[in-house]
Amino acid sequence: MTFENVKLVAEANVYFDGNVSSRTFYTAEGERKTLGFMLPGDYEFGTAAAEKMEVLSGEIEATLPGESEPKVYKAGEAFEIPANSKYRAVVTTFADYLCSYKD
Repeated sequence: MTFENVKLVAEANVYFDGNVSSRTFYTAEGERKTLGFMLPGDYEFGTAAAEKMEVLSGEIEATLPGESEPKVYKAGEAFEIPANSKYRAVVTTFADYLCSYKD
């Protein structure tokens, strides 16, 4: 996956004592995205905008809003999270991801 003509925000987004990190960028069309990674751990994220999480490598076991059971998302798979909600992500190995925001 390659993005051209992007505006990159140099400062990292760092969460959970450095176990989750990403960089924000904007596509030529103005779409906001983050490209990041998660080290093994159990995380709860809150969303302001709706998000689409694409797993680039590794796996993310996500429990999405309104669901009682987690589902494992592997490389090449994606899941969506509504705005103003929370979801749980469990990572047992390194996970590389792309998040697209639906502002």
